[in-house]
Amino acid sequence: AGEFTRATRAEPGCLWFDWSRSVDDPTEYVLVEAFRDDEAGAAHVQSAHFRAAQEKLPRHLARTPRIVNTTVDQEGWSELGEMAVE
Repeated sequence: AGEFTRATRAEPGCLWFDWSRSVDDPTEYVLVEAFRDDEAGAAHVQSAHFRAAQEKLPRHLARTPRIVNTTVDQEGWSELGEMAVE
């Protein structure tokens, strides 16, 4: 996953690509990824490193990954007003 992550983060349209381990289940990971636009996302899934990951990663998975796919009409992160640091 390290090589795949580094290659994806180097893509021109990749905004972020970050893995987190569940605090409830240490064998479960969440991947949060964002791409500049639909074209950048399409380039990602058509890349050589994505195809290589499709071949290499499934043997390490307990089940098919689940996905939430959404489009956010903004650039970058907003501040969480309910938890402002003064």
